[in-house]
Amino acid sequence: MKSIWITLALFLCTSGLWAQSKETTIAFGSCDDEDEPQEMWKEVIAQKPSVWIWGGDNVYADTHDMILLKAKYDKQKSNPDYQKLMRMSTITGTWDDHDYGVNDGGKLYSKKNDSKKYLLDFLGIAEPSPVYEHEGVYHSLTIGKGKQKVKIINLDTRSFRDTVIKVSFIDSLTNKKMTHYEKNLKGDVLGEAQWQWLTDELSDSSTELFIINSSIQVISAEHRFEKWANFPAARKRLLEVIAASNKRVIIVSGDRHIAEFSKIELPGMKYPLIDFTSSGITHTWSESWEEMNKYRVGDLVIQKTFGVLKINWSGKAPKVTMQVRGLAKSPYAEYVLDFDLYR
Repeated sequence: MKSIWITLALFLCTSGLWAQSKETTIAFGSCDDEDEPQEMWKEVIAQKPSVWIWGGDNVYADTHDMILLKAKYDKQKSNPDYQKLMRMSTITGTWDDHDYGVNDGGKLYSKKNDSKKYLLDFLGIAEPSPVYEHEGVYHSLTIGKGKQKVKIINLDTRSFRDTVIKVSFIDSLTNKKMTHYEKNLKGDVLGEAQWQWLTDELSDSSTELFIINSSIQVISAEHRFEKWANFPAARKRLLEVIAASNKRVIIVSGDRHIAEFSKIELPGMKYPLIDFTSSGITHTWSESWEEMNKYRVGDLVIQKTFGVLKINWSGKAPKVTMQVRGLAKSPYAEYVLDFDLYR
């Protein structure tokens, strides 16, 4: 009898059946000021993620001085808890404006090619990665095998983004001076080369789940800050590319220093598209206010947070539990997307 069990164990190991885990954990976050206390990394490590995704504003530089930018990345990377995360998880991600090098910056930033090198060094992406073969930092990472493959698509929403105009106004309710962005009705975010790359990445029929990492929010459209909705033609195009792919896609985003789930139903898609926003790691709003988002599911979370995706593979299609986590023991919010229900 003992020999039978040994034979069975050897078969399971060599066939890869035991190598397939029933759950994959991926964590992500953004807006980490390297000069603030780095208390969140212990919480991230406790989730034991296979992958950590940087969503942008990985440091706060806002500079044309590449020596200063490198020093900030070096400080961030030298944190002992973050180093522990690097040893246990694969690191990937993109940038947003503050680590790109200029607040609210777009394609006109003169140091973007120099800045690219330091982001890739920080992420641990060495040549000859394909990301070195083109302008910008868009790239992808695939993890898992067989029916558990996940592709993380890191968009670059800075290098090719057209200009937006910031306008000052006096809020009628608070009498405070505020700003908002005028819509650039024909403006682009990704650039044609990146659009084609994104379409090609989503055409991968061997991947079970795609995670699109966008530094700025895709679905939320009513707030006055940076977002895809400031470029309505580009936003429409992105949603159409996702819907036309006929793939299982979840968006993760940052930038906002809050967390929320936004949900939209797109023509031709069998399942709802979720934009899971989690930001920031070291800071959040100093005061709360009502912010409209007709696509929001659940509550707006005004806390220091990171996001967790727990992908359960026990069904015929993945079941993804998305959690807004932070310094509290329990999640601040949770949303479950069971793709098995939409087959």
